[in-house]
Amino acid sequence: MDRILFVGFFIASTCSASPPNFVLLFADDLGFGDLGAYGHPSSLTPNLDRLAAGGLRFTDFYCTSPVCSPSRASLLTGRYQTRSGIYPGVFFPGSIGGLPLNETTIAEVLKPLGYATAAVGKWHLGLGPNGMYLPTNQGFDQFLGIPYSHDMGPCHNLTCFPPDVKCFGTCDVNSVFVPVMRNERIIQQPANFLNLEQAYSNFATDFITASAKMKRPFFLYYPSHHTHYPQYAGPGAAGKSLRGPFGDALLELDNAIGELMTTLEKTGVINNTLVFFTSDNGPSLMRMSHGGNAGPLRCGKGTTYEGGMREPAIAFWPGTISPGVTHELASTLDILPTIARLAEAKLPQVMLDGVDMTEILVNRTKSQRETMMFYPSSSNEKYGLFALRLGKYKAHFYTEGSGLSGTTPDQDCSVFAGFKAHDPPLIFDLEADPSEHYPLSLEGKPDLQALLERIKKVKEQFEASMVFGESQMLKGKDPILEPCCNPDCSPKPGCCRC
Repeated sequence: MDRILFVGFFIASTCSASPPNFVLLFADDLGFGDLGAYGHPSSLTPNLDRLAAGGLRFTDFYCTSPVCSPSRASLLTGRYQTRSGIYPGVFFPGSIGGLPLNETTIAEVLKPLGYATAAVGKWHLGLGPNGMYLPTNQGFDQFLGIPYSHDMGPCHNLTCFPPDVKCFGTCDVNSVFVPVMRNERIIQQPANFLNLEQAYSNFATDFITASAKMKRPFFLYYPSHHTHYPQYAGPGAAGKSLRGPFGDALLELDNAIGELMTTLEKTGVINNTLVFFTSDNGPSLMRMSHGGNAGPLRCGKGTTYEGGMREPAIAFWPGTISPGVTHELASTLDILPTIARLAEAKLPQVMLDGVDMTEILVNRTKSQRETMMFYPSSSNEKYGLFALRLGKYKAHFYTEGSGLSGTTPDQDCSVFAGFKAHDPPLIFDLEADPSEHYPLSLEGKPDLQALLERIKKVKEQFEASMVFGESQMLKGKDPILEPCCNPDCSPKPGCCRC
């Protein structure tokens, strides 16, 4: 008890004396079973494994969507993507919509307190007319990165090391070359992927170093392109893992995280910095060995089974978070309210779906989160929730396979596993059966019948509180909005290069 009180006092005194820094690391399409710390036998992730050994590793941590853009919206706003209109699907280079500017991001929560804020990597929350949805219009002082997914353009120079060896994968040949942007300006098109992660690492190092020198608290959001298909890696990682292109990409991400941690140490701010790592959604199993691994979990990207939405997650803060493992229920939704409490910032005056995780991180108490809602990538008001987790139980009201989870022996993961309604819902005990293989039989079991009634009530109450925002994806696409560093050139899109 004394230790718990002491740690709680440490947090309060740290926040008042010197506001904590925050580094939020977000992998792309990384599965629950892809890290060494989560049991993968051949992944080379020494830096992430070191974070896991020295920090708090989550076993029951969830994103909010099995695809990119909706998941990222929830992470930054603490709200289910349906509220902000980031559904169905994802943004593309010419998308008209984006994360609405009236939504409040983590960066905007921290800005009034004098925080320096930066985003580096994959944005994927819209570009829009005149770049209106870019990070610099969403609370970030600086941005270096690609505004959408790196496969949304021709694979012009997407090569591994040595330069004459092509990476595994194909990309969209009908769009402009993938651009790298600095704030609102294109600085490279097409992107040089062999140098990209090092450029990101250098940017992050400079940002942390400058902030520390000015004694200014900072928030760094680092959503990497790794390990999304098609994989790439520069000379520091290509050919150096045991898992081929996927392992090389993962190793390059791990190397970048190692450089970032070294910078935190050298600048003397590591003991006042919360580093949080997780991923946006599960592995793209359709890519087979190039798509990641969900470990013991069922299916992957594109589905609302566990493999699509349960993620690795690590919280690291020397002297404040003691090493260990937590089985408490938590989500990307919870990151905004947790950061707000630690920074003593005001919460947005909107309906938040996240809860404060501080007590889990610091004191290992019970989670405030009792439920987790599962929306499909094709979210709509007609069907609403596909699944709901209450405590250790998960109920599937609807199931549907996905082309992104094809190639597995499990036929329920494939795109050929069409939409199915379940009444009563399929209920799984995730502690006994995390692979969701054995639905519980309700017949003749009053306790499970009572559980079902409680699940239905929770679902009804939640959906009554859900107001779907105007869909940003259904606003469509306009080719003229595709980013081009030479906007007056012709013919497009091939002339867009600089």
